[in-house]
Amino acid sequence: VQLQASGGGLVQAGGSLRLSCIASGSSRSLNRMGWYRQAPGKQHELIASITNGGSTNYADSAKGRFTISRDNAKNTVYLQMNSLKPEDTSVYYCHALLGLMNYWGRGTLVTVSS
Repeated sequence: VQLQASGGGLVQAGGSLRLSCIASGSSRSLNRMGWYRQAPGKQHELIASITNGGSTNYADSAKGRFTISRDNAKNTVYLQMNSLKPEDTSVYYCHALLGLMNYWGRGTLVTVSS
């Protein structure tokens, strides 16, 4: 499974960005897709995930500001990020779970200026 993420960039505090991640290479539905992030000097953290049935999970830091969604027909997961804060600055990684196998995309950098 290959994951291709896009949508990162530079935005001012209070702005919005939408990340996209397209999965390819599997004919099976991915059990769960999601987004993690890792800032310099900080731990890798789960931001949001969504199952193939549509159940979602969010980190406390993302609740109320970020929305994860998924288009199963397109094998794509999205992360709509609103009300961005400088502390959201990080490299965001797309993740997919297929059976017991974890797959990671290359990160996309999100920079939020104050």
